[in-house]
Amino acid sequence: MDPDSAYIEVAVALPVYQTFTYSVPELLRDLQRPGKRVLTPFGRRRVTGYIFGSSPPPENKEIKPILDIIDEQPLFPATMVPFFNWIADYYKYPIGEVVKNALPGGLNIHEYSTLTITDQGRRALEHQQPPPVAQKILKQLVGGACRISRVLKHIDQPVSGRLLHDLEQKGWVTRKWELKGGSTKARIERYVRLNHSAPAADDLSQARRRILDILAIEGEMAVKALKAFVPTAAALIKSLECAGYLTIDHRRVYRDPFGDSIKLDTALRLNREQQAVVAQVCKQLDKGYRPFVLNGITGSGKTEVYMQIAAEAMKKGRSILVLVPEIALITQTERRFRARFGECVSVLHSGLSAGERYDQWSRIRQGATPITIGARSAIFAPHKDLGAIIVDEEHDPSYKQEGKLRYNARDLAVVRAKQNNCITILGSATPSIQSYHNVTTRKYVELKLTRRVEQRQLPEIRLVDLRQVRDARGLQRFITPPLLSAMTESLDRGEQVLLFLNRRGYASFPVCSACGQPMRCKHCDISLTLHRRSNAYRCHYCGFSRAATSHCDSCGSPKIRHLGLGTEKLEEMLTSRFSQARIARMDRDTTARKGSIVRLLKGLKEKTIDILIGTQMVAKGHDFPNITLVGIICADLSLSFPDFRAGERTFQLLAQVAGRAGRGDRPGQVILQTYNPEHFCITAAQSQDYATYYQQEIIFRQALAYPPFSRMIQLKISGKDPHQAEQFARGLGDDCQTLKATYPATYRRVDIMGPIEATLTRIAGRYRWQILLKSTQISALHRFINQLMTAHHTRFTHRRIRVAIDVDPVFLM
Repeated sequence: MDPDSAYIEVAVALPVYQTFTYSVPELLRDLQRPGKRVLTPFGRRRVTGYIFGSSPPPENKEIKPILDIIDEQPLFPATMVPFFNWIADYYKYPIGEVVKNALPGGLNIHEYSTLTITDQGRRALEHQQPPPVAQKILKQLVGGACRISRVLKHIDQPVSGRLLHDLEQKGWVTRKWELKGGSTKARIERYVRLNHSAPAADDLSQARRRILDILAIEGEMAVKALKAFVPTAAALIKSLECAGYLTIDHRRVYRDPFGDSIKLDTALRLNREQQAVVAQVCKQLDKGYRPFVLNGITGSGKTEVYMQIAAEAMKKGRSILVLVPEIALITQTERRFRARFGECVSVLHSGLSAGERYDQWSRIRQGATPITIGARSAIFAPHKDLGAIIVDEEHDPSYKQEGKLRYNARDLAVVRAKQNNCITILGSATPSIQSYHNVTTRKYVELKLTRRVEQRQLPEIRLVDLRQVRDARGLQRFITPPLLSAMTESLDRGEQVLLFLNRRGYASFPVCSACGQPMRCKHCDISLTLHRRSNAYRCHYCGFSRAATSHCDSCGSPKIRHLGLGTEKLEEMLTSRFSQARIARMDRDTTARKGSIVRLLKGLKEKTIDILIGTQMVAKGHDFPNITLVGIICADLSLSFPDFRAGERTFQLLAQVAGRAGRGDRPGQVILQTYNPEHFCITAAQSQDYATYYQQEIIFRQALAYPPFSRMIQLKISGKDPHQAEQFARGLGDDCQTLKATYPATYRRVDIMGPIEATLTRIAGRYRWQILLKSTQISALHRFINQLMTAHHTRFTHRRIRVAIDVDPVFLM
């Protein structure tokens, strides 16, 4: 970018799909750099924009100047601009909103308008009988100034911009524009040090002399630390500075997201398979883009392979990005990387505070931490010279972002690696069908780890048919005699047990014993789940809750039967059965607080936990070396979902959770309880045979032209009024059919399925419909959706109906 350029390309943080050209005042030209934020005029507002680069002089068009350059240093390197452009084009999302989603929250400045009723407006409300809508607006403003968005929300009916303009022209309301935002900033702390030529301290108070004595011993010191010795230090240091006793410096400090310090370790000795994988990958580090799939069984030492590849990349001056699917897994991975690489490691995930995330982002941008570990949003980490992008547990659906920018971090890892001319490694014991299909078609290179480290054996997996205990009561209905016996033996030997149940809460189906109606969510078409610890019924989709003492909505009866099993109820049953055992749960309810995951992992390591009950969190790459028995309570919970990926997810989940057993010195065993012992997903998981599973699943996918043999775009339609949502969805479906009929040759390979109601019809008070577009050619799908958005743009900007475009959808319910 030419630093003296008079014109720049700016992406504004608004829902618009193109970038804009602005002029740069001469006084600001030497400050402009790609990646910096600017304050720009946009219509009647002032908004945040992001500099993408220089722009050619416009032809016969008046160009507005930027108002200010906000940042001293760029927030992201110029190499990320093509990445942002690709994302906006592929996922059909406004370019400025893409950048906004990528950056730490709380940075942007935006302008909003407020309305205030005038004295003339009050008189008009009392005496002139304004039109009904105007009357509602004025009544809303009687209580005080209010944002326009809030006024419109309370009125809950269409209001034209012309009406608001007329109210201003009549002098009934005044509009005021205000700037807001930029709440996340660098933390600045004061440091103090003694002056060498300080005057005598004889006349000073005792507290002031105490400050000088401490600084004489400690040297330079943060005021925050000084307050531990002298609580009033913050109020006294300014007078000491004015008197010439000390000097105050203001410095940026970084908020520490880690917690406990880590003891450094050294690289482990690799076995032959690991050595071969590391050697093959490291040869490619200087040769440009190459995607690898690391197909390594559970316990084969993939993390050690990642670390040794990272070490080699760092020797070459390159940075490394490591993605993991869950925050729960970040803690374990981050601690292992910090033990190896120390202060070179940063983390990025939604569990950080806004300030911590901003500080970590800043350190990455400055090149202070060449290794970043994070969840899916870490794919946007502002590294300048990437050498490798590693996606651990690449099969995990958590890499797909639902809501707003609907990206898949695994796919973006491949795209960013290609744009940065570096390698990417997709690691898993159960690779996704999509990734492994790319191996078979030679788009990706397969790397294999077929043995566990230190010659440990895979656990023995035993199937137990739940149909044989269908009529059992109490604990034995869920914990069959073979599992109960194995648990008793393991505990008697002082070993740890893991029980997997992918359903949290106490009872998943509370039902009225008088009329048979379930306790349903007020906002969703789904039953509530009882959470005994919080003494409330909760919806796992929208968060709605009601007291556990609530009566039936249909008949008013207080007698509610708590059917179904959750991790809370299982914990209660086991506490009664194994009274001496120390039992813990690992689910979203017990890991919500900061530090809770570390405490759980520490308890397992130090053997203060005998039985761990967990949801799918426990299946995601955790290393529990003391667990010798894994019990899978019901293997079929996800098998019957109305989704073509249900079998794939079931196999992956079972194989992964089974792999938690026997990772230490003692052999492991798995008891897998199922109602479908003959299903090929179950038998493949029992034999830990990914190749056999893939061969059967890929035949089914090809026969029905499902991904990876086709690509999909899902249009998700939702509205608060069920009839309006249905009418809109059917109208959009007609538009799709008309477009295809108008260009039959161009779109002959585009299949339009729907519109149909979503499987979960109502969530968070919105009625949901969907249209699925499918084609063997992704280019045809993108042309189709682009033309649809252009020809019917009002469909996608409707005030009451939301239309979300989900490219490569993962969840179809």
